[in-house]
Amino acid sequence: MLLHKSSWPEVEDYLTRSKGIVIPIGSTEQHGPNGLIGTDAICPEAIAHRAGEEAGILVGPTFNVGIAQHHLGFAGSMTLRPSTMIAAIYDWVASLAHHGFERVYFFNGHGGNVATIDAAFAEIYADRSLGRAASNRGPVKLKRVNWWDYKPVFDHCKKLYGASHGSHATPSEVAVTYYAYPDAIKKVEMNPKVAPNGRFTDAEDYRAKFPDGRIGSDPSLAKPEDGKVLLEMSAKALIEDFRAFEAS
Repeated sequence: MLLHKSSWPEVEDYLTRSKGIVIPIGSTEQHGPNGLIGTDAICPEAIAHRAGEEAGILVGPTFNVGIAQHHLGFAGSMTLRPSTMIAAIYDWVASLAHHGFERVYFFNGHGGNVATIDAAFAEIYADRSLGRAASNRGPVKLKRVNWWDYKPVFDHCKKLYGASHGSHATPSEVAVTYYAYPDAIKKVEMNPKVAPNGRFTDAEDYRAKFPDGRIGSDPSLAKPEDGKVLLEMSAKALIEDFRAFEAS
């Protein structure tokens, strides 16, 4: 069930059955020579939509621009400042809480968002601790999960790709996007086959160290059939974890 495809009476009816909603959250940034710029938003969105279809979970709009300043050396990448993203998450949650949502599950597709999402949660909880309730409704609980962190999914990624999985422009995330959008598959030879690893600071430093955008990965290994398996595994785990969170 998608919020954007629902009417307000349907959402009111949903709230009689559940106080929970899933928000896919990701980023708009380069993903190497063959990865889609929308990868980090497409993955959680596609998985959440599958979970919503299978389990009747309400899925909100995708928060699709995140913390990606270090990718701005590559055309098409977009970013928010951490303070902007915190303010936006705060307002999204306050809006949902106003209508009676009490469990907001942020389903994340970008590791660079983690610290900022958690900081936004801290701001929201601080308001309650300081006695400044955001609405006349009950307290809201928040949760952030990265789609690849479910143990079966993580283990399957290691089994499929081993040391070639890397940490950015990974074959697993590229595979999920290729399954979701087979018309967007790119055939590109990687040179070197596996990208280097390392740390970075700003966009200039990132581009100098990782000139094709990859970090430690070989996304030429990505296959849509593997993406199908990963999507289905993650959707199953999302349903189970969301149901437990919903009941907490």
